[in-house]
Amino acid sequence: MSRSAGGREVPAHSYLRTATTPRMLLLLLLLLGAAAVCARLGVWQLDRAQERGAANARTTAAAAAQAPADPLTEVLEPQTGFSGDLVGRKVVTTGSFGADELLVSGRVHDGATGYLVLTPLRTQGPGEPVLAVVRGWVADPQAARALDPAPSGTVQVTGYLQSGEAGGTGGLPAGQVDAVSPAELVNLWGGPIYSGYLVLAEVEPAQDAGLALLPPPTVPGGGLNLQNLAYALQWWIFGGFAVLLWARMVRDETRAAIEELDPDDGVSPPISASGGDAST
Repeated sequence: MSRSAGGREVPAHSYLRTATTPRMLLLLLLLLGAAAVCARLGVWQLDRAQERGAANARTTAAAAAQAPADPLTEVLEPQTGFSGDLVGRKVVTTGSFGADELLVSGRVHDGATGYLVLTPLRTQGPGEPVLAVVRGWVADPQAARALDPAPSGTVQVTGYLQSGEAGGTGGLPAGQVDAVSPAELVNLWGGPIYSGYLVLAEVEPAQDAGLALLPPPTVPGGGLNLQNLAYALQWWIFGGFAVLLWARMVRDETRAAIEELDPDDGVSPPISASGGDAST
């Protein structure tokens, strides 16, 4: 039941009767067709948003790869907050790799799920702070065991900064973790430790060629072009309006028909003092 403009209750079957008239059914088909066109245009704009976002990401990655590396100590201090503008920043530092290497499970590279090889780097500087370095990706633990150890002695590493992750769920075999979490790694490797980690681009002396290097990290959500995404949302909203317009037309036409059948809207004339109608 729904209330009309004049305060009368309109039975639901009245709306149904109006909605199923040939005229309203034809209008519904036309408006549904318009809504389908809007939905398709929205999907097209979403595809464009993904394509343009991917192109922008490739351009940004290429620019980051060609950019000179800044000294790590000038960009980030140990045990300080990691700001979003540092993601993908190219840096260089020197130090020595530790032996407590870990595998980070469940990581996808080129469409395959495998493991990141995560190695602590004791950097040169006050307190020799630890920097977690993702040296590359392997398909399985057996492939990781077949690799040569990390380069020994003093090394120079160049790579891209990425923010540390939240703690993992645990329950994995020894030597494996499911998150690059500096808050947890400090318990394994000691401190001080950097709040972000490094995705390796190159190291001198060179490491085992069996490790697949990862691309520069990007900011989450940066894979969509916002302008095209806004256009997609607009088209979907237009499609929704088309359906709402039909529902509004059914409602208005039903109420108008009821008011034509009962123009006084059920209001009785006032009673005079003599007991008759005031109008007589």
